[in-house]
Amino acid sequence: MRLNEYRIMWVLVFFDLPVAEEKDRKAYTQFRKKLLKDGFDMFQFSIYVRHCMSHDNADVHMKRVKSILPQKGKVGILRITDKQFGMMEIFEGKEAQDTKPPPQQLEMF
Repeated sequence: MRLNEYRIMWVLVFFDLPVAEEKDRKAYTQFRKKLLKDGFDMFQFSIYVRHCMSHDNADVHMKRVKSILPQKGKVGILRITDKQFGMMEIFEGKEAQDTKPPPQQLEMF
């Protein structure tokens, strides 16, 4: 068992895909829909995030994103801890916004 195997993680996917041609727009739409189907939420137009309950779970979703990469464009995948995600400062205009809390895991005893 790895040291950080059960640390709560966030996976962020950043992308800049071409949309000038119809086939490029179709590839963009398919990529976006597959991210949503895999449980990612839109953070900004080209940034999607997913909460993962463990390091291993984050690995699964990162591997899944790699398997659906479009032929063109740039895609970045970043894994950060729940604590790092919680330290993010978000602004809409000059007004600070509260980040929504991560989903709670149901524990059974």
